[in-house]
Formats: sequence, structure tokens, C-alpha cells
Amino acid sequence: MDVLPDVIVEARGLQKFFGEVEAVRGIDFSIQRGEVFGFLGPNGAGKTSTMRMISCMSPRSAGKLLVRGHDPAESGSEIRRGIGLVPQDDALDSEMSVLDNLHIYGRYFDIPRKEIRARAKVLLEFAQLTDRADSKVDNLSGGMRRRLTIARALISRPELVILDEPTTGLDPQARHLVWERLYQLRREGVTLIITTHYMDEAEQLCDRLVVMDRGLIVGAGTPRSLIEKTVAREVVEVRLDDGNYLSLVDRLGDHIDRAEILGDRLCCYGEDGDQILDLILALGIHPASSLVRRATLEDVFLFLTGRSLVD
Repeated sequence: MDVLPDVIVEARGLQKFFGEVEAVRGIDFSIQRGEVFGFLGPNGAGKTSTMRMISCMSPRSAGKLLVRGHDPAESGSEIRRGIGLVPQDDALDSEMSVLDNLHIYGRYFDIPRKEIRARAKVLLEFAQLTDRADSKVDNLSGGMRRRLTIARALISRPELVILDEPTTGLDPQARHLVWERLYQLRREGVTLIITTHYMDEAEQLCDRLVVMDRGLIVGAGTPRSLIEKTVAREVVEVRLDDGNYLSLVDRLGDHIDRAEILGDRLCCYGEDGDQILDLILALGIHPASSLVRRATLEDVFLFLTGRSLVD
């Protein structure tokens, strides 16, 4: 399989089996150098299996895969030297200092000690942990631990960084600080592959993404293009005291593009949410609550998979 110079990951008909279970069912995708690429999907969708194949942690069962221009089945060691991994669990040595965690990880790549010290200094500044260099990991906040894990993954100066749920469990301030560090990496030309359960994170960070469900790619594109081609531009969410949503959908008819009943509320999709809400009121219906908002990736996900992201 030929791969273009600006493509860092190329997959064709990629499959992964666990016994009789087909976790990844023949997917095609490519990732450009220097972009932020996202994998979205509920648990069991196949995204983690795909990430593990890309990072040479798990062999593919069938299909073709090139990472950094190499076949993982033949050049796993060469590929891994150019990859930084940020697992969902930090796996830091909690009894050691921040600086020692960087030094020890650097030795895994046979980097000279003098060079590790120089790189560690830069990475501590990058992660805003310079003043915590001698602190034990046990004494760090969740956000600090996450930034240290990202810094550790960069000690080998990888051209590709794979991040599994990079901000799960962090408060909003810590999440935004991690986002800033990831933006900086992108500006420096590092390719990022991200899985996330946060729709706003995917919209903020990803240049392109795929939505996976049951081992297949069910949607692909930029966040905005996915929203525009999958669901309408705006959404009206209404709650009715009588819960008679089907009747309301029938009465709205062709005035809306589509509707989705989600538990105790109805989502009506269209190009102009205010007009849809005005029509509902003109029908003599007075919702217990109403909200007009921009369509999001969460709406795309519900439409493509029929499930919420965390199911």
C-alpha cells in the first residue's frame, strides 16, 4: 500500500478480532501529518482497539496499516520510537518526584542523561510544572498529573502523540489548560490522535474526526461538516407537561427537518430554531421549558448511533 508523504497513518480494510468477536470491521481512514484527529464512539465501538493497533500495542487481524510510513507487523520498534503515548490512566510513579518521572522515562529511549535533563527542563516549562519539579507525584492535583503524563510522552520528541481521554475527570480550568498545551503541540507540527467523551473537546481540538459504532466508521469529517451534513444547523429543545411529543411532531410536519424524543424532552432540528419555536407557540402549545441552540456533535452522535456517547 502506497502512502503519501503528508500522511502519517493510513488504514485500509483494517480489522481486529478477539476470538469470534470482530471489534474492528474493515475500516478505512488516513491521518495527515500535523493535524489533530479524533476517534469518537461509545464503549465497545472499536476505537480503543484501533488506537492500540496504531500504537503497535496490538497486532491487526486483517487489512492494511501504515504508521509513519512503516508496517507495524514488520517495523513495530521503529514506529514506537516516533510515538508518544498518553494513556487514560496516568501510570506515573507516585513515590518519585516529577523530575525523576521524566528522567526515568527518558532512559527507556536510551537518551543520554545530559540530553534528558535539558529536555526535562523544557517540558516542565511546557507543562507549567517547573515549580513542582521536586514534588512527589502523590502531592499533585489531577490536572498536574495529566500535564506531567503529556510531558512524559514528549520526552522522546515524537512526531505522533496518541492521547486516550486526555481530560477525563478534570475540572473545567484544568481541562482548558491541557487544551492550551495541546494547541501548542499542534502549532509545533506534532500530529495528535485523540479519543474523548467530551463533545466540546472534540469540536475545540479536532481538525477531523471519525465516529465509530460497533466496529465501523459511521461518520467522518471536520466537526462543522459533520454537523451540517448530518443534522440541521439549529435545535429547539422543548419539554411538555403532558408529554405528548408525537402529536407535536405530527403537527409540525414539514416545518422541521427531523425530531428526536429524548426521555423527557423533544429535540426539533431545522435551519432556524426561533422560527420553529414561534410555530410551536402559534399552535397554541406552551412548553414547560424551551431552548434554542446550535446543533453540536452530541446531536450528530445520537443520530448516527442512536446512543449517548457514554452508553
